[in-house]
Amino acid sequence: MDPITLALATAGVVLALAVGFIGGRVRSGGTAAAQFEAAARRAEDVAARAEAEADRFQERAEAAQSELATARDEVRRRRARLETRVAEVKERHQKTRDKLDAARARVDKKAKRVAARESALETAADALDALTAAAERRRAEADTLREQVQGLATSVGRRQQELAGREREVDELQAHLDEATARLDQLVKEHLAKLEQTASLSREEARDRLVAELTREAKLEAAGAVKDARDEAKRTAQREATKVILKAIQRLAATATIEHTVSAVPLKSDDMKGRVIGREGRNIRAFEAATGVEVIVDDTPDAVLVSGFDPVRREVARLALVRLLDDGRIHPARIEEVVEATREEIDAEIVEAGEQAALDLQIHGLHPELIRLVGRMKYRASYGQNLLQHSVETAKLAGLMAAELGLDARKARRAGLLHDIGKVIEGDLEQPHAIAGMELARQYKEHPDVANAVGAHHDEVPMATPIAPIVQAADAASGARPGARREALERYVQRLKGLEGIASDFEGVLQAYAIQAGREIRVVVDTERVSDAVAETLARDISRRIEREMEYPGQIKVTVIREVRAVAVAR
Repeated sequence: MDPITLALATAGVVLALAVGFIGGRVRSGGTAAAQFEAAARRAEDVAARAEAEADRFQERAEAAQSELATARDEVRRRRARLETRVAEVKERHQKTRDKLDAARARVDKKAKRVAARESALETAADALDALTAAAERRRAEADTLREQVQGLATSVGRRQQELAGREREVDELQAHLDEATARLDQLVKEHLAKLEQTASLSREEARDRLVAELTREAKLEAAGAVKDARDEAKRTAQREATKVILKAIQRLAATATIEHTVSAVPLKSDDMKGRVIGREGRNIRAFEAATGVEVIVDDTPDAVLVSGFDPVRREVARLALVRLLDDGRIHPARIEEVVEATREEIDAEIVEAGEQAALDLQIHGLHPELIRLVGRMKYRASYGQNLLQHSVETAKLAGLMAAELGLDARKARRAGLLHDIGKVIEGDLEQPHAIAGMELARQYKEHPDVANAVGAHHDEVPMATPIAPIVQAADAASGARPGARREALERYVQRLKGLEGIASDFEGVLQAYAIQAGREIRVVVDTERVSDAVAETLARDISRRIEREMEYPGQIKVTVIREVRAVAVAR
């Protein structure tokens, strides 16, 4: 029981006894007041002692609680130290276990090494036993050979004695031969003297006549042999040349592709055709003016056609139109922006195509400008045949033929790749493409043999190297395969280029595009140099020059476009 509670209970009991005693006294007839005061004093004393006792008990209880708290703190500290020691012991135990595992692993490794060494020693012992047995066999064989050598030495001694006897016999025979030779020389001299007396000729004159007769017979035989060799060469040259070309063609597998002049651009729906045309046709006009091709919007479902004879323009227009359709924003400013970005991308692809062609043919050290021109061949056609594919095929054929004939295959491949490079040079040239390609090769420090082969593949210049006829034959083999070329398309393209060239010669013309298969030519002029009145005169002059200089079916419409743009920038 709590000491305070005990003290209060004691005080209550004492107070109750006091009250009871007072009450008894009152009932027994004593003096109430005096007794009550005495009892009250005693009760107060008892209460005071009880309070004092309760205070003492309270102090003891507080002291006990303080000691208990101190003891609990000490227990907590000891428990924490004990847990720390337990953790340290566990960590040491783990480290010891790790060390034990590492030691076991080292012991296992050492045991494996020891086992491997024991196995190696066993193998070495077996090998040593085998070598010992082999050495014993060799020793026995050596003893046998030694006995055989001794027998041979005895036999050689006998043979040497016999050889010495025969040498003496040979010396005697040589002496008899010398005597017979001397007698023969004397007889020949006597016979020659008799012949000179009989023929009335000296020895020198007889020798000259004999040499002349032999020379004449030798010339006749040599002439006959040369004639036979020439006839045989004529009979076999064509066969051998055909064999070389067939071997080269059989080793080269290439596909023939025909270039076309129309590209189809798919649409998600026919509603997109209206967006391509634009309000009052402004989008399609801006697109055709920026790309130089004709956009054909007809009844073809979910597609529009891009028509143009220049493959580079057509590819730029096709990619630009695809991107505009994917983007959805189709208006003149956006069209010009996308067309310009696409044109830059095509230029990068041209360089990449040239580098790839040179890499495939293992041609190194080409000038960057030559690489760019080779890449432009990808977007050019020769009689409908893709020019880059034709040049790569020619290079491969030329390299194979040169290898079959034992010539420099690398020069042949280089000349084959560059033989038509004159066709992709920018600007109008008044000389054949072979001559232009030869001069270009010389300009960029190509080997003289390569430059000569480029210039001589159409016989414009004499062939000065063995690879020149090989390149010419490879060019003919590549172009002569069935389906490789279509001459009508080439003439058509030349006519369209002629139209654009005539229009571009006039002053103030910025661009000229032949469209609608050559039935119309659109001419974009500089607004500052060509007025509206001059534009009408320009259209008439262009049409008259076309009538004078060109041959064409039907009629050709000349459209001069003069567009004024006002641009201002708000800042």
